[in-house]
Order: sequence, then C-alpha cells, then structure tokens
Amino acid sequence: MFVMLPVMLAARKLDGEDPNIIFMLRCLYGGVQTIAIMVVLYIYLQANNAAKESENSKVKIFVSPPPQPFADPNAKKQYTEKNLSEHLKTTARSLVTSTLFGICMTVGLHIWKGMIVGLAIQSIMCPFNLAENALVTAIFLKGGLSNLKEKRIFGEKTREEIEDKDEVVDGEGNIIVLKKEIAPKADKKNGKKEVKKFEDVLLDTWDLGADADIKPVMGMLNKKNINFATSENGWTPIMIMSGLGAKSAIGAMRQMKAMGANPEKVDKEGWNALHWAAFHGSADAAKVLLAKDDYDGITLGLHEVADKEGKNAAVHAKAEGNDDVAKVIEEAELPDLDDGAAADGLRKRK
Repeated sequence: MFVMLPVMLAARKLDGEDPNIIFMLRCLYGGVQTIAIMVVLYIYLQANNAAKESENSKVKIFVSPPPQPFADPNAKKQYTEKNLSEHLKTTARSLVTSTLFGICMTVGLHIWKGMIVGLAIQSIMCPFNLAENALVTAIFLKGGLSNLKEKRIFGEKTREEIEDKDEVVDGEGNIIVLKKEIAPKADKKNGKKEVKKFEDVLLDTWDLGADADIKPVMGMLNKKNINFATSENGWTPIMIMSGLGAKSAIGAMRQMKAMGANPEKVDKEGWNALHWAAFHGSADAAKVLLAKDDYDGITLGLHEVADKEGKNAAVHAKAEGNDDVAKVIEEAELPDLDDGAAADGLRKRK
C-alpha cells in the first residue's frame, strides 16, 4: 500500500491524450510483462520439478492463509494441512493464472476504455507483486527449491509444531481437532526412551489417515488388546482400520479377525466397524467384515445395528455418497442358493 498509493496518484497526472506518453507506457508495460511471464513460467517449471521429488511428496505441512486487512488481531492463527508437493504445484499454477489474468484485464481496459493508468501502475507494481510470492523469493533469494523441509518457504509448521493456540481447519474452514503427537521422552536415569501407550499409537494412526503407517499399531497388537476401546470415544482397532483407508489396512483387518477382533462392539455413537467402513467409504473393509470366513457379518447382524441416531451402516453409506459400500452390504444381504434350492428355484440362506 505504501508503494501503490503514491504510484496511483502519480499515474493520474499523466496526460492520457499525449500519443508519446501512451507509446512509452505501452513499451514499458510490454517489456515489464514480457519479463514477468518468462519469470513466472520458469518458476512454474522449477516448482513442478521440485514437486516430483519423492521426499517432498511425503511431507505434510500446515500452512496459514495470507494475512487479511481488518482481521481480528487476537484471533487464533489458522492452519490448513497440505501435501508439500501439491502445495508447490498449486502455488505455481496460481502465480501463472494471476499474472496472465492481470495482463488480460489491464490490456483489455486499455483497448476498450483507453485507460493508461493501469499500464503505469502495473509496470511499477509487477516486480513488487512477484517479490511477495514465496516461490519467487525461494528461487531467486534463497538458493532454489532444494531442502524445502529446512527452508520453510511458505512459513509453514510441521505437525509437531502445532500448538494449542493454533487452529487447524479444512478447505471449507471447519475446525479439525488433531491429536498432537508426543515425542518419546528420554529417561534420565537409564537413558531409555519412554514408550508410547497403545491408545496414543492407535489415535495417532487415525489422525494420519490414509498416509498412516500401520506397522506400529500392528506391532503392539495382541489377543489381550485386540478389542481395546479408547477411553474418550470407545474406538477399537478394527473400527479404525475399517475407516482408515491406508495401505495394508485390509490385510491388517484380516489379521485382527484371526486374533479375535469383535466387529460387534460399538463406540459411544453406537457405530460398529461396518458403520465406520460405510461412512468413510471403504468397500474393501466392508467386504472383509461381511465375509463368510471366521465369522459371517450378516449372521452377526452388523448391517442391522442402528446407531444412536437410528441409522444402520447402509443408511450412512448412501448419505455419504458411498454407493460402492452400500452395494457390498446389499449383495451380502441377499440369501444364497444351496444345491437343492437351486434345482427347485427356492432361495435359502446358508
């Protein structure tokens, strides 16, 4: 604002009828924007190359939106969880889009209305606008896009750095409650690290969602804690695996069934494991729960259990648009044909 206001005032004093001034402004604007486009395209290519690096694709960051004028200074700072690679590509695309849109708008107004103020303002402000972009600063002032985890070019935080005073929101601005990961503490007496409790590992796994590594949970799981329920919500390991969506979660569920996991247990909302699979859209998890091997989920009546709102798993699946899960449940409900019934055309449940 301190730069733009004086530029606007000075631009208004230009003689818009003088052909020499108009010509010089056109040359100045054209030269500046040509350089800007070349810089922006170069940044776009660099950002996309950095996004392809495997180390960046695995990094989760928490990014705060740019400061807004007239915002409450006492409000909690909000952060949104992003994948570093995706955020690089999104920021680069946004830079290209905003630059081209600004050029089209300014040129359009100049041709249509004969406005020269925009040419003057954008010629001066273009370098300042580019300098405010995190990618421009990183590439030209911070040595490029290597070691992004250390450089923190977006002013981001890691999961461990999120504090109680911070708010984590989703794309629609809804607040998300994260369970903070607790780093192992060293025992001063014997130098050993303090081991996390099973409940903490279980909840941390759920917090990480589809990117979670389920090995720590499976390594701690045994027949004694296979039906463990979390203290606050009554979540069991098989419930969490049913809705997690992580790699190897389906194989883990089969192992849990073999260890004696009870899919009939319900949490404090009245949900069993099938509710979890239905709500979170895991058709493969629903198939495991309803498979006729160690136990038959249909015979157990998992599909008939209503939660505290009176909804069964199929209702949740349809409400969330998870039609593939609803189809799995409906097909499992169909009675099977045994050999004798098939001959008579009669349908009987095995």
